Amino acid sequence: MVLAPRCEIGDMKNAKLLFATTLLLAACASDPAYDPLDDYEEVSTTGFVDAPTPLVVAPENRESATRGEYLVELLGCGTCHTDGALVGEPNRARLLAGSRIGIAFTSPLANRYPGVVYPPNITPDNETGIGRWSDRQVAEALRAGVGRHGDRRILVMPWQGYAQISDDDAYAIVGYLRSIKPVVHRVPDDVPAGTMAGSPYVHFGVYRSRGLNIE
Repeated sequence: MVLAPRCEIGDMKNAKLLFATTLLLAACASDPAYDPLDDYEEVSTTGFVDAPTPLVVAPENRESATRGEYLVELLGCGTCHTDGALVGEPNRARLLAGSRIGIAFTSPLANRYPGVVYPPNITPDNETGIGRWSDRQVAEALRAGVGRHGDRRILVMPWQGYAQISDDDAYAIVGYLRSIKPVVHRVPDDVPAGTMAGSPYVHFGVYRSRGLNIE
């Protein structure tokens, strides 16, 4: 009986190990690297959405409601608060009635499942809109980004830009929102970062490049 040399047995084991490693590397090389942008597509947004026409307004309130309508259009409220407008397809039957397309408030490039806010219904519907909010609560939501119960939850609303709106203008907006048709439309609940959203959303923001000094 002839015994195989130990060195040959070792060489066979090394060859098998090398072959298995080569197969593993080849399999890894065939899987493309994850690109966060693969989960997103570019959309053409709507820059302007008409504010809905007020219903019957008392003569003494007509001037204020007209100004409120002008301000709502000027501030672009309909772009976020109208269903579909965030992706360039505004639903005219749901003007200012909230959006089932949300806005990410954390970066999807850093977190595959970003936090998402769904712009609320700001028509005077009692159940799904602002019908049960006081005038002051609506004005504070506009100027300070606070919710009905005083919580800072309107994370993507640019309320800082509205903070200096005068009382007259703020309450003209409130009066106008009271005068439009109430629309029953419940938007999805906000989604915390790290949780998969059940409804679509968009992401926008401003980024600064790193490593550059400005003198």
